Amino acid sequence: MKIQGKMFLWLSIFILAMAITYGVWSKEPAGTTALVLAFGLSVMIGFYLAFTAQRVDAMAQDNKEADVADEAGEVGFFSPHSWQPLSLAIGGSLAFLGIIFGWWLLYFSAPIIMIGLFGWVFEYYRGENRTQ
Repeated sequence: MKIQGKMFLWLSIFILAMAITYGVWSKEPAGTTALVLAFGLSVMIGFYLAFTAQRVDAMAQDNKEADVADEAGEVGFFSPHSWQPLSLAIGGSLAFLGIIFGWWLLYFSAPIIMIGLFGWVFEYYRGENRTQ
């Protein structure tokens, strides 16, 4: 994790330099603001990764002599059969279409989003997958 934190902090320095250069040359506030915000986000991520790296054990990417197989193992648990992302995608699509065609579409998209979100959060608290 140490190397990821350093990469984001170096990236933030580059983004800051580009923001200053862009702001001086273009005198355009929207792009300069976007680059400054990207700098802030990169600093936050880099600081979090560097801060967390002090509290966890060294990982394989921190060792220069490590092989790819040293980091092998279980990645995590992923739901193989959840239908909730589909309902969230449909609801989100309708919500974004509401921006284009009319805000009245939000009346239809909000319940679909809420049903999908509720189902995704609680899908392992009830039903056949209750014990997983």
